[in-house]
Amino acid sequence: MFTRRDLTKLSAAAALVLVTGLSAPAFAETPVKFTLDWKFEGPAAGFLLAADKGYFKDEGLDVTIDTGNGSVEAIPRVSTGTYQMGFGDINSLIKFLDEDPSQKVKAVMMVYERPTFAVVGRKSLGVTQDPKSLEGKKLGAPPPDGAFAQWKAFKDVAGIDDSNITIESIGFPVREPMLAKGDVDAVFGFAFSVVLNLKAQGIADDDIATILMAENGLNLYGNAVLVNSDFAAENPEAVKGFLRALAKGFADAVANPEEGVAAVLRRNETLDSDIELERLHMANEMNIKTPHVVDNGFGGVDMERLGASIETLKVSMGLKGNVAADQVFDPSFLPSKEERMLP
Repeated sequence: MFTRRDLTKLSAAAALVLVTGLSAPAFAETPVKFTLDWKFEGPAAGFLLAADKGYFKDEGLDVTIDTGNGSVEAIPRVSTGTYQMGFGDINSLIKFLDEDPSQKVKAVMMVYERPTFAVVGRKSLGVTQDPKSLEGKKLGAPPPDGAFAQWKAFKDVAGIDDSNITIESIGFPVREPMLAKGDVDAVFGFAFSVVLNLKAQGIADDDIATILMAENGLNLYGNAVLVNSDFAAENPEAVKGFLRALAKGFADAVANPEEGVAAVLRRNETLDSDIELERLHMANEMNIKTPHVVDNGFGGVDMERLGASIETLKVSMGLKGNVAADQVFDPSFLPSKEERMLP
């Protein structure tokens, strides 16, 4: 119970603050290391705007965003706790957990409601938008690529005979240059990355053939926000705050793509703003602001659909059946639907 003497002391302390300009110590922000799936490019705008506009800070978070080396590699970075959170392919996450359900990583927010998985080729090399045009061709495949990970299922649902297809393992840095030179006929990758990187290599629009897996029978989800399970258990409010901030960042990137690209260029001034703006528009239209997201809000998943995708992945990735949808995606950290509607 406060006494008159206690109140006097409190009043004196308050007066000291006013006179000296001293302030009470601020609460420490929760540090969060976050790994992207790839470089600072247009589609990363939502993450970067959340940082630049203070949305993370408003949630009491001190967030560091690092580049990645493929949407598969982000998963072990998060599961080991090297990064508390990250951005990676949910299908590769399913495979990862199927192999060892005790791994400490889950998806908590869907970003690419439709995956951007594609095989991109050149019409002058005989590749069209028909998946069967890949038969008899040489395809370049970066081993950590999320699109290449789906090849087994995709060729099945698309009816592709791969008996005379050659798969050549290539690195990400040489993927588009090899296709531009004609060393391979097509490559695996995210559509908005490969197409625009090809254009930067001098390949004309009308020579580029994009085969989107989602439009040719592969009904999967794409990249999601991941969290280390131990971190989430110890810091649930931090995870919720992170996702609230991201919902605002992605809404801003949809409403004002130019602002989003400016955030990207602040991290890499060597980029071409027009190319990154086109890349962001492609990601928004194909993967982020889809018809499903317009109706249901950004970030969630349909658990029945996710369960069906696990069945598909038994074909493409040889799952053992050790993991269920609720072990992969935890919706409990998501903001309300109203907070997740995109403009």
